Amino acid sequence: MPLVKCSPLLLFVASLLMVRCLCADGCNEAGICSQETVVSSNSTNFTNFAYGLTANIAAVVLYGSTFVPVKRIETGDGMFYHFVSCASIWVVSLFGDLVLRTPKFHPLAMLGGMIWATGSMAAVTIVKAIGLGLGILIWGSSSLLMGWASSRFGWFGIDAQDVSRPILNYCGAGLCLLSGLVFFFVRSDVKLHPESETNPILIDRISISGSFVHHSSAYWIDAIRPKMRRIVGCLLAVMAGFLYGSSFLPILYIKNHSACRDSIFYGASVYDLDYVHAQTSGIFLASSVYFTIYCAVMKNKPRVYPRAILPGFLSGFMWTMGTYCWFLATNYLSAVVTYPIVTAGYGLVAALWGSLVFKEIKGLMNGLIFFFATCVVLTGSMLTAISKL
Repeated sequence: MPLVKCSPLLLFVASLLMVRCLCADGCNEAGICSQETVVSSNSTNFTNFAYGLTANIAAVVLYGSTFVPVKRIETGDGMFYHFVSCASIWVVSLFGDLVLRTPKFHPLAMLGGMIWATGSMAAVTIVKAIGLGLGILIWGSSSLLMGWASSRFGWFGIDAQDVSRPILNYCGAGLCLLSGLVFFFVRSDVKLHPESETNPILIDRISISGSFVHHSSAYWIDAIRPKMRRIVGCLLAVMAGFLYGSSFLPILYIKNHSACRDSIFYGASVYDLDYVHAQTSGIFLASSVYFTIYCAVMKNKPRVYPRAILPGFLSGFMWTMGTYCWFLATNYLSAVVTYPIVTAGYGLVAALWGSLVFKEIKGLMNGLIFFFATCVVLTGSMLTAISKL
């Protein structure tokens, strides 16, 4: 996706965040808004709802478009692209941290970033194997289930969240599970090498009759049969979704224990944006470690694709801005409302990119199955959200 097309949305998102940060003067050092800010009129509540909904929509569009810049770029095994995008994520969050006046850094939040970086290592493989739309929809469904279960039942030391309509809540989770199963029957038409790149640099060469010949740059997922490739891609998408759904648990743990006097997190901020930089620091740390190990395994001759550098930075920038928008929406609404909307919404956006632009879903019956599963996951996410209201 060209920079010109996405620049208006990114400019809007940056303006939205700047306005919100300038309005944060009423918050104390712990990030807890004053009583005057909490108690608001009906008109203010409507304004907050409008801000939250706008930020939520922006997060959905940005998350769903994260992998679009690299869709038609050859990335090989994806390790170099992963490192570049994670570096971009950290740099963008560093500027965001300065705008937020450097809130207190909690190292535990880095754990969530490490979990996210581990799951995102398989992103390129998933997109290569089953396509952009199908891959993101599957890992979005599993991520939604993981986030729902951990919050609903209080896993990993966080407080269990009660809902006013438990039947709707369970029905929504069941529909999300059903959609994930239906997606397994969707067949995607994915080109293994959408845009052939000149041979990657920093790989081994063999001299034959005075000339140099590159080793084959084929990735392991390219070498297996289509049916097995689809199975592997779906399983990796499910695993990545579970990791994505777990990546925000450390932040929830810190916030849940901020009111406990016996906890080391007593007095911690409950403002979600204060934890973005700590989480992205964990992302960059984990990606650096993984890339260093990768270079060692490759005997200091990693596969580096120059054309993936700028798209990788753009992907990281879009993901970080999407995260800021999501956390901003959570501040105005609530996590139990924004989480299912975001996870289902960005899957829908990615599905539109994959089916309408990249033509990954072909055939009438295949399209009907894909459309049915998409409707199921959207319905499930909406039921999960309104069950709390």
